[in-house]
Amino acid sequence: MSRGTSGGTGGGLLVAGTTSDAGKSVVTAGICRWLVRQGVKVAPFKAQNMSLNSFVTREGAEIGRAQAMQAQAARVEPTALMNPVLLKPGSDRSSQVVLMGKPVGEMSARGYHGGRQEQLLGTVLECLAELRGTYDAVICEGAGSPAEINLRRTDIVNMGIARNARLPVLVVGDIDRGGVFASFFGTVALLSPEDQAFVAGFLVNKFRGDVSLLEPGLDMLKNLTGRRTYGVLPFQHGLGIDEEDGLRVSLRGSVRESQVSSPVGEDILRVAVCAIPLMSNFTDVDALAAEPGVVVRFVDRAEELVDADLVVVPGTRGTVRALEWLRERGLADALARRAAQGRPVLGICGGFQILGEHIEDEVESRAGQVDGLGLLPVRVRFAREKTLTRPVGEALGEPVEGYEIHHGVAQITGGEPFLDGCRVGEVWGTHWHGSLESDGFRRAFLREVAAAAGRRFVPAADTSFGSLREEQLDRLGDLIEEHADTDALWRLIESGAPTGLPFIPPGAPA
Repeated sequence: MSRGTSGGTGGGLLVAGTTSDAGKSVVTAGICRWLVRQGVKVAPFKAQNMSLNSFVTREGAEIGRAQAMQAQAARVEPTALMNPVLLKPGSDRSSQVVLMGKPVGEMSARGYHGGRQEQLLGTVLECLAELRGTYDAVICEGAGSPAEINLRRTDIVNMGIARNARLPVLVVGDIDRGGVFASFFGTVALLSPEDQAFVAGFLVNKFRGDVSLLEPGLDMLKNLTGRRTYGVLPFQHGLGIDEEDGLRVSLRGSVRESQVSSPVGEDILRVAVCAIPLMSNFTDVDALAAEPGVVVRFVDRAEELVDADLVVVPGTRGTVRALEWLRERGLADALARRAAQGRPVLGICGGFQILGEHIEDEVESRAGQVDGLGLLPVRVRFAREKTLTRPVGEALGEPVEGYEIHHGVAQITGGEPFLDGCRVGEVWGTHWHGSLESDGFRRAFLREVAAAAGRRFVPAADTSFGSLREEQLDRLGDLIEEHADTDALWRLIESGAPTGLPFIPPGAPA
């Protein structure tokens, strides 16, 4: 049955969490998929995201991959409106600020929270208002916890936006970590009376066992807070797709947490991914892990490369720092030995730059001239303007598409062409993220890898990464539809938080 709002500003909901990685991203995606299956025109939104996993929209804007995934769940094209502020950490104390899809400079955490963040509130609210004027519903994702009292004054992603846009707030808690009741109660009790008025209730995530054993606690929580629980989602493996920065997330997570599907051929294929500092877009290897018989693992020691059939050097926000890290740990020498032995190595984006001869960087690290690993005939110069494109082409006789996010400009002086990069022997390099999601190209690449590695591995003829992604998104929608009170959720989205919600002392400190 189709649902819609009564016109004007569309409905909305803010999905907050008791902690980071409580499940906000997947719950937001699940609600989007549930709603679109009900005939609701819905869009995701995250005012401010901190992540090294990003995506390029068709108009050339950089946004968080989580929001791109949520847009796919909602069956809409992602745009910069859905993630107006993206912070890309470059160190423990500073990040690149991406505003409306374009980088506007580096800023320290103190500088950002000291004034810049408040200045962005107007932009964030304008984006949200535009989405709400276009869609029946906008499902917003918070960041971290709404009870971070040290940051509340400058908050533009949790209660700051909820109060300004008058959005009801659903707080998600990960019961698998333990302490979920204390986390729910404490989250509400540390908010001001004005903020508490928008917290409608709770959603339990990752529950294992008999729900009837949990129900007395939910009743007590309601008596203590005056707020109900809108659902209890069971624990399921492999649901964390394209979240922010944890290595346990994404489609690859489902492969690493469960048995790898049996290979089509006689052998499996082992893929080792160098876990370099400030690793970005590690989701590039998800499509490899989706293949039956491919085992993907992240490594940080040279000896872990010995039995790998393919080594991937992924993207990074700190190319020079990652290069130093590879050398310090002996991984650089191990990669050189692999190349000399004709054993496959793939560098993607920052990893491609690392495999080259020289890097000239006065932008990212400001290190000047730095020698690369010299495995590819490539010289890289960092430009101040960031390349943000969605290229389409052909490689290994197959159509392929991807997206580019980089400051480095590559000058290629030899080798065989490979996408926008090159290949020398069994060393491959490209700036293209996402290319392995093109099914025919991925199979052709894996056949080359298997031949070079001497493995009797055969890619499955029917593995469709796009279909697997859709199946996962449907699983998220099923979780909401089957384990949440969807009628009550819709009332929240359409009408806002219930009136008369009680204040829970002590509230936020003055």
